[in-house]
Amino acid sequence: MAGQIPDLNAEVRTGTGKGAARQARRDGYVPGVVYGGDADPQAIQIPFNVLFKKLKDGRFLSTLFNLKIEGQEDVRVICRGVQRHVVKDLPTHLDLLRLKRTSKIKLYIPVEFVNEEVAPGIKKGGVLTVVRNEVELEVTAGDIPESIVVDLADKDVGDTFTISQVTLPEGAKPTIDRDFVIGNISAPSSLRSADDEDDAAEAEAPEAETAEEA
Repeated sequence: MAGQIPDLNAEVRTGTGKGAARQARRDGYVPGVVYGGDADPQAIQIPFNVLFKKLKDGRFLSTLFNLKIEGQEDVRVICRGVQRHVVKDLPTHLDLLRLKRTSKIKLYIPVEFVNEEVAPGIKKGGVLTVVRNEVELEVTAGDIPESIVVDLADKDVGDTFTISQVTLPEGAKPTIDRDFVIGNISAPSSLRSADDEDDAAEAEAPEAETAEEA
């Protein structure tokens, strides 16, 4: 189920408007705003190096954060936009949305494949092909799963795993309204080569018979 929600430390930004935002950038911060929930919008700023690292780590726009501002109660937020410099592609502003524990949000959840070492198909030399390493789900903010687990313990060569075969957390559902493929176990390359040779031999056989008849 939900793992530890990472902290995002910010400071209150004094002043609003372009002038205050430019000053924040000169001071080594990225200006932003927190909005939504039952409170008024609040101007904030986050150290540039901190935000830049989190952006490089990936999944920033789909991660729920625990926003910490000195002197205020922590609040759960999700980023709803990062503006970047048109030339340098560096962050220049961000928008954070406040969430309640019961809020419904869409997040990309990583897919975890377990028991690969005991899967019959893998033991036969089959290859695990991952079609999706993450799946977008609509989940409750207070109950976000760490991952979607696909158990390979009884999976054989040729088996395909779809989203309908995965047990999702209560209240979570895929944002795609169809039974899409997550992965499969394909035949070992040696077996595929043998099958290809057999197919080629079968294709040539009729031609040989026709030549003999002629």
